[in-house]
Amino acid sequence: MHEVEVSVRFCETDLLGHVNNNNYFVYMEDARIKFFNDLDLVGDDWRFILASTKCDFLKQVYYSQTLVLKSHVVKIGNSSFHLEQDMYEKESGDLVAKGESVVVQFDFDQQRAVPMSEEMKQTLESHVLTTQ
Repeated sequence: MHEVEVSVRFCETDLLGHVNNNNYFVYMEDARIKFFNDLDLVGDDWRFILASTKCDFLKQVYYSQTLVLKSHVVKIGNSSFHLEQDMYEKESGDLVAKGESVVVQFDFDQQRAVPMSEEMKQTLESHVLTTQ
């Protein structure tokens, strides 16, 4: 499991005082990029696109709270993988949002998905959450 902390800034809240729903997707993107970099999946050649993303909002989040995003792989395909990205309020430990992202390895010259290497799949496999 890969963890990233995000501090909620005032500008990320709306007139109701809670985090605007668009910002959860920004938090998920930040966590994905750190996931890619920490696993050394990208290097100098960015080869991934986001094919799908969704987020279920479970609790309101407010300015100055800290979120912990926990990302793990739930499925590995031939050219894609699925990330589950759960967001917890740090102080309480409450689950506040559940995100999902589908990432595809992509050849920008040919404009098509391309298979991931076995080495890349093994790296991703090491981040599949297993339940005991």
